[in-house]
Amino acid sequence: MLVTGKGGVGRSSVTAALAQLARARGRRVLVTEIGDAPEDYSPLARYFGRDRFSVEPQVLEPGLRGVVLLARTGQELFLKSVLRSGTIARAALSSDVLRRLLSAGPSFREMGVFFQLLTYLRAQHADGKPEYELILVDMPATGHTLSLTGLPDLLLKLVPRGPIAESLKEGQAYLNDPTRAAAWLVTLPETLPVSECLELIDGLRKTQVPIGGVMLNRMPVDPFTPAERALLTTALGHRDVLGHESFDRPLLTQRELARLLAGTSLPVYPLPEFAHAGLIGSLKTALETIAPIARSAS
Repeated sequence: MLVTGKGGVGRSSVTAALAQLARARGRRVLVTEIGDAPEDYSPLARYFGRDRFSVEPQVLEPGLRGVVLLARTGQELFLKSVLRSGTIARAALSSDVLRRLLSAGPSFREMGVFFQLLTYLRAQHADGKPEYELILVDMPATGHTLSLTGLPDLLLKLVPRGPIAESLKEGQAYLNDPTRAAAWLVTLPETLPVSECLELIDGLRKTQVPIGGVMLNRMPVDPFTPAERALLTTALGHRDVLGHESFDRPLLTQRELARLLAGTSLPVYPLPEFAHAGLIGSLKTALETIAPIARSAS
């Protein structure tokens, strides 16, 4: 499951809640995020009581592991698979010239991340089944997501044969198979996040990545009945009073929800707004009974 969306919409909290829910249901889960350096602070890892994830899968809770996907780690794994030697692979990557090339070359970063993810998809459990029954990827913001999902098509045009091509085709077979993979878009009921969500849907379809649906995060609950709201609207008029923005917010939210539903036929799942305290537990509870918003016949 690729969890993606605009920055600040709650991707990491949704990813963490999904991981907790799957673990509670007995799945062997790997939760991942894409990083730039091993020492970077991780918004996702903090939900599991850590500052960052390790460069190798680390047990977070029984049945749940976490790892950071890094370009250098994936590049080393790829060279090791080709050269059949971890020592030679590490020696190759210690070259300043090669490191600069891999850092500056187009798509080399995405290639490393892609191959590290493929390594975990290939991993086998002792019973012969996949080591991880669910792999969750907390994706970066929109542009980087499309760079990763569009990588196989881009590089296969440049490198149609050889070990790189074979790995790309194998990974593409996972990412483009709706029985094995899906992207889940997280957004907010606000103008810019909804606009970017609709653009991301179009971009993912061009890369042929299946989309499971849209999670509309932080959906406010209107505390007023229609009759109460009508009376208060008359009383408030156009006066600038404390709380006016909070009073108007549910109406603005409904407007953006309508725009989202009009812009895509994908199922849209509302996640209610929670206080940060107990956020993951509340989200996990909400996800257990989540249902798509019903569309009107019109």
